[in-house]
Amino acid sequence: MKKLILAFFDKKFLKFCLVGALNTLVGSGLMFILYNVADCSYNFSTVMNYVVGSILSYFLNRYFTFEVKEYSFRQVLKFALNIAVCWAIAYKLAQPLVELVLAGQPEKVQGNVAMAVGMVAFTGLNYIGQRFFAFAKKEEKPLDKEGKS
Repeated sequence: MKKLILAFFDKKFLKFCLVGALNTLVGSGLMFILYNVADCSYNFSTVMNYVVGSILSYFLNRYFTFEVKEYSFRQVLKFALNIAVCWAIAYKLAQPLVELVLAGQPEKVQGNVAMAVGMVAFTGLNYIGQRFFAFAKKEEKPLDKEGKS
């Protein structure tokens, strides 16, 4: 179990968190401005967050976090697929869940809380997907139940 925990919470995880903090400032700032100031829809606002944030994330995580030097179109596709799946899971589950829990609250309150819940879910899923799928190195694979590769 200790090896499993250490496999996730290492130098790469710290770098991912730093990149994520920058992405959060840029992407969520844009998302909340679009939703609350520009009065754009929930879906448009969250998609724009992840389009802009994902472009920034791709380059920073590729070069800085996971230190991937080679370029391949397959890697770009895997990264895009990871982002799309993480967004769909995080935001398409967060919105109905928050609407259920916060029934009776104003739509803007529900939307803002759903976006925040979606951000948390997206971050966790995205780290796993980028590390073990999009930018996975041959020698680094997820650990099994006994903590072995």
